[in-house]
Amino acid sequence: MSLSVRPIGTLGGVLSAGLAAVLVAGCSGSSGSETAAAAAGGGSAPPRAAATGPAPTPTPTPTPTGPYVALGDSYTAGLKISPQVGVPKGCSRSAVNYPSLVAQALGLAGERFHDVSCSGARTGDLTGAQSTDGGVNPPQLDALTPATRLVTLGIGGNDAGFMEVVGQCAKENLVDALKGLVGSDRAAAPCRDSYAAADGGDQVQRKVDSAGERLGETLKEVKRRSPQARVYVVGYPALLPADPASCVPVLGSTVAGGDLGFLVEKEQQLNAMLKRRAEAAGAVFVDLTGPSAGHDMCAGETARWVEPPFPTQGLAAIHPNAKGQEGAAAAVLKALRG
Repeated sequence: MSLSVRPIGTLGGVLSAGLAAVLVAGCSGSSGSETAAAAAGGGSAPPRAAATGPAPTPTPTPTPTGPYVALGDSYTAGLKISPQVGVPKGCSRSAVNYPSLVAQALGLAGERFHDVSCSGARTGDLTGAQSTDGGVNPPQLDALTPATRLVTLGIGGNDAGFMEVVGQCAKENLVDALKGLVGSDRAAAPCRDSYAAADGGDQVQRKVDSAGERLGETLKEVKRRSPQARVYVVGYPALLPADPASCVPVLGSTVAGGDLGFLVEKEQQLNAMLKRRAEAAGAVFVDLTGPSAGHDMCAGETARWVEPPFPTQGLAAIHPNAKGQEGAAAAVLKALRG
């Protein structure tokens, strides 16, 4: 996009122990009557079933100790969040992005932590060099080695052209508004209508599917290069609230009210693809939609994790701020320690 976590209790073990106690108590209560019946009838007491002990507590998976490699785009790098560090400068990596906060929480530094995320990155930039305004970022996967034990990957939004979709929706709304000025009926969702009318139907979904295919191949390559690494695919935070209409006062006439729901739908499709691909590759998907609920771009300056189209001075529009990076770090750490 940068947080402590409670250990999860072994509820199954507690329930099993309680059930075992009931069974033992039941056997103890019937033992005397069985002996008396045997004495009276001259027979032997029926054998008692052995009490079942508590189910063994699963051994928790140890938290990775590094080396840790962070891969991803601007939502991972921390575009415009101060302080900016690393090279090339065009990647716009923040020292307080979620990879840095996760590494700090795990006590990883120096050669045990490599953040090679880069703003503007697409899946192709994981295996090929990426040119930026401030230099060239080497292929991100080159940071992986057989010694790597932890990998986080946050990418896919640029492949799906999500920022382009937002821009297109603003453009379609402007065109629709001009039509209204000359007396034409205005559309409730001009952007959705435009994409639906395109050749081949839903262009955005096609881009998401294509990005998913490339991500699937990338995750295979990550496994090949770092076979012992635990891999976490990090999703995107909620950009809009569950009720997109509540964003109208913040966004004004930038995007038609009907198209806000369209944007929510497209982001859900993107995150669903990331989850499917992660699970298919044996990686863990880290959901940010749930944790970021109530912290979308329309939540207000003190609560939001994502900046609106007109951001706080110095920050990037429609991108996470420092609180958003902290929220992402908390979600990743919870997944690591869960």
